[in-house]
Amino acid sequence: MALFSFIKSKGRRMITIWSYFCLACAFWGLGCYIISMTKMESHAYFGWQIAYLGAIFLPVLYYHFVNEYLQLKKRYILLVAYWFSFYFLICALFFKKSFFGDMRYVFNEFYCFYWNNNKDLVFLLFYVLFHWCLLAMSFFMLLSEYKSSIGLRRNQLQYILIASILGFLGGHLFFLVAFGVDIYPYANYLIAVYPLIMGYGIIRHRVLNIRTAITRTGIFVVVYSFVLGGPFALAFKYREQLIFYLGDNWWLAPLILMTILATIGPFIYLYINNKAEEKLLKEQRGYQQILRNASSGMIRIKDLRRLLNLVVHVVTKTVKISNAAIYLFDSETDSFKLFALRGRIDKSIFSTQIELHSILVSSLMAKNDPILVEEVAMRLREEQHNREILDLSKELSKLCAALVVPSFIDSKLTGIMVLGDKIARNLYTEDDIVVFSVLANQAALAIENAQFYDEVKRTHEQLFQAEKMATIGTMADGLSHQINNRFHALSLISGDALDILKTFDSSKYDGEVKQVLADLKGSLQRIEANVVQGGEVVKGLLKYSRPGDGGFESIEFKDVLNGSIDMVQYKIKLKEIDLIKDIPADLPKLHCNLTQLQEVFFNLIDNAYDATKERQATLKEEGYKSRIEITAKNADGSLEIVVSDNGMGVKDLDRKKLFTPFFTTKASAKKGTGLGLYVIDKIIASHNGHISIDSEYQSGTRFTITLPISPKAV
Repeated sequence: MALFSFIKSKGRRMITIWSYFCLACAFWGLGCYIISMTKMESHAYFGWQIAYLGAIFLPVLYYHFVNEYLQLKKRYILLVAYWFSFYFLICALFFKKSFFGDMRYVFNEFYCFYWNNNKDLVFLLFYVLFHWCLLAMSFFMLLSEYKSSIGLRRNQLQYILIASILGFLGGHLFFLVAFGVDIYPYANYLIAVYPLIMGYGIIRHRVLNIRTAITRTGIFVVVYSFVLGGPFALAFKYREQLIFYLGDNWWLAPLILMTILATIGPFIYLYINNKAEEKLLKEQRGYQQILRNASSGMIRIKDLRRLLNLVVHVVTKTVKISNAAIYLFDSETDSFKLFALRGRIDKSIFSTQIELHSILVSSLMAKNDPILVEEVAMRLREEQHNREILDLSKELSKLCAALVVPSFIDSKLTGIMVLGDKIARNLYTEDDIVVFSVLANQAALAIENAQFYDEVKRTHEQLFQAEKMATIGTMADGLSHQINNRFHALSLISGDALDILKTFDSSKYDGEVKQVLADLKGSLQRIEANVVQGGEVVKGLLKYSRPGDGGFESIEFKDVLNGSIDMVQYKIKLKEIDLIKDIPADLPKLHCNLTQLQEVFFNLIDNAYDATKERQATLKEEGYKSRIEITAKNADGSLEIVVSDNGMGVKDLDRKKLFTPFFTTKASAKKGTGLGLYVIDKIIASHNGHISIDSEYQSGTRFTITLPISPKAV
């Protein structure tokens, strides 16, 4: 145990001290073994000297361990205690008569020293003023911490206290014999129980519970006491009978019995241990099986919200934990957002998102394993000045977490499951963590499946909407004709009415009638003006919706741009923005399809307008004015056109996805379908051109389009 502890310490002072404590226990056990095997008083002295190489340092090492565990800084007491330890060690090694006193043969088995109140003052000083003072202070500090602790730490302190009491109780029965109280030290086995329980609890930090560990150790001790002790008892009690029947080969009987028992001993131990664990861990294994069944059935659920709520519900109900939450990565906010939460917790103080660059996410991606809060707290106690561990501990505290389990798909962190303390205050075991890891990874696949189903559903809706819009576009020609007929009829009616009013003699009527006739004449004139304006709108719609009869032709860029602006002004309020055009008069003509290029710049101006309005609504900057600037220039045989705005801009994460179908950065589906830039990219490509974007979030966007000029212009 000392060697195992030292290897596992990895430079951690507390575990290193614990390994030295285990080594001291080993010396005590070795000395007791020598004492039990000798019948000579001189050899017994040697055995007790070996035993006290450990016994002298046990209380000071235990006190040192408690100080490290509780983060106490009682250096002067420790320094004095270690000095006294070395003093008593010198006395035990070189002045054994003064330290141990005389020997007496007890229980007809071994030699034990006994305290002589006339001589052995050094031993009395060691036992009363040194040994018990250090142990009393250690237990007092542990009990004080236990009373003020809650949750997992309280459970661990309870574990340490019970194990310590059992271990020291086993050793102190030897001291009763030294003071003349002849009680056989059967409880010496508890000394072995102590380092096993404590070592498992401190090094692993993932104990099942106290009674499970004690039961395992107890079964081991009972079984192997029977396996090894049975043949010795047989030889000791029935030696004469064995000699009578077997003669000089009497020792073969206990040897054969020992061989048989040693062979079947492991099977007996495993059988009894499994039965005991089935009873002790019945509840734990029950909820683990439920979680396994739930993880295999999640893939069939296609509703994302229902799936996430089911996961947190199953976890909190079956495992009986205080709270459970699931965070999923959100590309829009570049963080992990809270999607599901359940449990006994104040939701108003619970963190609603985990930043992508937080220390928790970095730790999960570095480890690729769950993070146990108790382990983080342990590291923090040992490395108090480690800033990363301190920040990680604070972040876990904000999440009310006891265990954090990541969900990975192809090494990509897609989700985080946060689990609170168990209501029964038990620790999370290694088996728990394995089951939760399987659940989290299975949930990741189910979540990806649900997200894909939602995305396909949205894509179908968008395609249906796009198809409707395309149908409306196809109908635009016929609709425009019908609308023009209505406008023509209104024009004729209003014109006839005006002609009648112009020829009507109103001189014989009073002033009130004249005023009514004048108002009627003004209204008819406004109707005529609106009919003319409506006709221009329909004309622009026809020009925008009809494919060019001649396909590609030589066209002035200003004609393309003016046609787009004529159309866009009926959708957006150009008076609210500064629209700046820098188009030189001597630009070469483009070789293009007029209708398609008008659609390109219609969409770009419309998008730029929406971006400026989003910035205005989001940032609420004083003195901000929307601005869209369009420039063009001849660039080495091509026309370079730049459309820039001072709008909201695009996030780095979204920039690569702008030209993919159905991706939109607009606030809602009513604003856009995500097809605009995709169509623009295809139109520019069909013109053998190129489009690129340069954008800074919350600052603005700049589209640069390069188009070939007409061969006639060369």
